[in-house]
Amino acid sequence: MSKSLLFNKADLQLEVVILIIAGLIVSITGILLFPVATGSLPYYENGLYGLLLVMFALQIVSLGKTPFGDMKRTWLLIAAGVIVAAVGIVTCFVPDIFNETPRLLLMLFFGPGGFLLFMQMILSRDRLMNWLKYGGIFRHLIAGCSLVYLLSMVIALLLLNRNLLTTQVTAAVVLTYGVSIIYLALVLRKIYLAYPQAEKRGGESVDLPMDRAIILLIGVFMVLLGLLLIPVNLRMLPFSGSAQLGLLMVFFSVQMLASGSTPIGPFPRTWLMVLFGLLFASLGTVSCVIPEILVFPLTVLIGILNILGGLLNLGKFVFQSLKGRGKPRASLPPIVHRLVLTQLVLSLLSIVFGTSMLISSLLPGLVIGIVLTANGVVLLYLLYILSVIDRMSKTMENTR
Repeated sequence: MSKSLLFNKADLQLEVVILIIAGLIVSITGILLFPVATGSLPYYENGLYGLLLVMFALQIVSLGKTPFGDMKRTWLLIAAGVIVAAVGIVTCFVPDIFNETPRLLLMLFFGPGGFLLFMQMILSRDRLMNWLKYGGIFRHLIAGCSLVYLLSMVIALLLLNRNLLTTQVTAAVVLTYGVSIIYLALVLRKIYLAYPQAEKRGGESVDLPMDRAIILLIGVFMVLLGLLLIPVNLRMLPFSGSAQLGLLMVFFSVQMLASGSTPIGPFPRTWLMVLFGLLFASLGTVSCVIPEILVFPLTVLIGILNILGGLLNLGKFVFQSLKGRGKPRASLPPIVHRLVLTQLVLSLLSIVFGTSMLISSLLPGLVIGIVLTANGVVLLYLLYILSVIDRMSKTMENTR
């Protein structure tokens, strides 16, 4: 990829972003299962299960796309997606806390879900027959959807009976499935670029843009992590630090690919940003699936990113304050002052969290749990403030 192309704007739709990351996760897992089969690497099954559940939740919350088909995006559906995400997050953090529940959920999503999606493709009036009539790229869409849906059902069978195939053959199937998802994502990207009207959603009865949906899930992530660290530090629960770091890296990658947002601030969504996002997703997947292998480098990386992000936001706040000193201040609504204060608190919490990761003895584990819980609660409060500001803006527009 040439230097000029790296800095070009990346034209990736949200659905394509989620599919690419999901395909990358599954493909890397398939590759890792080969050395796992020989005993060369350890394997953390719960980390993979939790990560897959979170990816399903991302589709549900941000797009209204469920494992069983497109649905109208209502608050009830979003609540269901958040519950799926919460189960996935806790599954990653605490080994075997839900016993067989994550595996059964994934069997349901991959098996009956894949079958229903396949039948919808065949029977729906605006799908298979129209795609055959259009030809061209739509024939690739038929191939991509068929591969993904059929292999989803195979994955469900492998989850039902883990001894159905040898580990090496299972690895090959998983790798093929991951490549099929990426293939489908690239086909969809071409179709959406050529036919923008094809990128339609199920219905929308809630106003929750993509960036807010990710803030919602990261807020839930932080609250659950902080709350779980309390019994973990009291030695009441086991804990997977590597899966925690890996899952956070995957959240970062989704933000980077979808909007160019990073832990240190927003950047133009270029192909270079996409490459960094894919790198983050790859590192996160390895950390979730292979325990402890990347704990140290990811701890340092996330710690530095949190500190830099917090310091940069604080610097902007100080700069704006100094810039406005001595000038008459316009009267701002109280909600705007609350927004500024919330962002300031988030910056401070980010610095504290990042510093505690780099200096493990800085804060007791219980205090870190409280800091993370506070971080998650403030993030959710930020989401509420942004929604209030949106409603106020729409009201002002309607009254003009």
